[in-house]
Amino acid sequence: MLDRRSFMGSAAAASLAAPAAAQALASVPLPAPALHDSRPDAYWAALRKQFLIPADVVNLNVGTVGSSPRPVLKAIFDGFETTEQMTQAGSEDYPIWGYGSWDEYRKPFAGFMGAKVEQMAILRNCTEANSYVANGFDMKPGDEVLISDEEHGSGEMPWMLRQRRYGVAVKKFAMPKPPKDAADILNRINDAITPRTRIIFVSHISTATGVILPAKEIAALARSKGIISAFDGAHAPGMIKVDLNDIGCDLYTGSMHKWLFATKGTGFLYLRDRGVMDRVWNTIATGGYDDPARMADRYMQIGSSCIPTLMGLNAAVEFAKGIGMDRIEARNRSLADYIHAEMMKRGAESWTSPDPALRGGIATVNVPPVQRMELQDWLWTNHKVRVRGGNPSKLRLATAYFLSKADIDRFLDLFDAFRRMKGIA
Repeated sequence: MLDRRSFMGSAAAASLAAPAAAQALASVPLPAPALHDSRPDAYWAALRKQFLIPADVVNLNVGTVGSSPRPVLKAIFDGFETTEQMTQAGSEDYPIWGYGSWDEYRKPFAGFMGAKVEQMAILRNCTEANSYVANGFDMKPGDEVLISDEEHGSGEMPWMLRQRRYGVAVKKFAMPKPPKDAADILNRINDAITPRTRIIFVSHISTATGVILPAKEIAALARSKGIISAFDGAHAPGMIKVDLNDIGCDLYTGSMHKWLFATKGTGFLYLRDRGVMDRVWNTIATGGYDDPARMADRYMQIGSSCIPTLMGLNAAVEFAKGIGMDRIEARNRSLADYIHAEMMKRGAESWTSPDPALRGGIATVNVPPVQRMELQDWLWTNHKVRVRGGNPSKLRLATAYFLSKADIDRFLDLFDAFRRMKGIA
């Protein structure tokens, strides 16, 4: 039970939250597309105002989580306001997700990713989608899955669980650091394939280094040997243009809360065709899970969930399409190239490929003897600059399109100041 002091405190917190919600919903005009051609810096600066990130915060860690812009937040908030009125038209309609096909939410995202609606299941995150693949793919003890040594824990651990529980073999190949070209990666995969290899599961974009793997060529290699190809695409949607049916892979997973800036709690599983679906068992089961006519929709039968997240996803897709993925990809790449070149001038070791085709919106560098975690904490606590990386000295610098060159220069100046503070030449 709330006493008077607790109640007043709760009321005060609610009153303070109201202006923040109003700010998130406040309409800020989008820049005219033509502005990009005449004044590109002004165009990107105007887009920056769609995000609630304070002006003095520099987020170089979209690789972990993005920030939903105002139109996405409005769609989510409006969705809650609408669904929670409980006035759905049908007597069996409720504001939950988990039993319908929800094509009105699947179809826009599927089209954005170069897929058909019947190939796309919208899930809650990439981890869930990866677990569907690892736990559900039909394998026998002794069968092998081939993965890289740079997989995210959410991509690797589902396979390790399968290995421990059912005796499938997890085999790793070492990614070159950095790969000089696509053949450098393909040759390592080809050399690691054995007669027991049943599935190749690798990241489309490495979470460790930001390298874009040659997905289309890997899929073709797998197909030529009768092996299933699967990709963890957690970083791809919204960073680079993706056409899943052109890639030709069998399975593809991902998340939308990073570079697409969609609702947190949205992920997806793509399955190429009925033949692939027949080899991937559901690992969450409720009514409809075993109906093959439902195609990818049957992997969405997970019980009650949250419709407003899907409304936010639709808004995120429209927001990205309004800018244009060609324009977004070029901006992400140019900022990454700039920060990478500047770090090279500072003596960093590059883990980012020299091949432009293998680079996207992430520049990864190794900067010993700088201690990554010490730098990361100092940058955020004292200067509101977010970075991430790996111990002891790796920095993963994610350059989302809303950043400015001035933001990157601020990070570079602070990096120099930190080294001087530590007496590092």
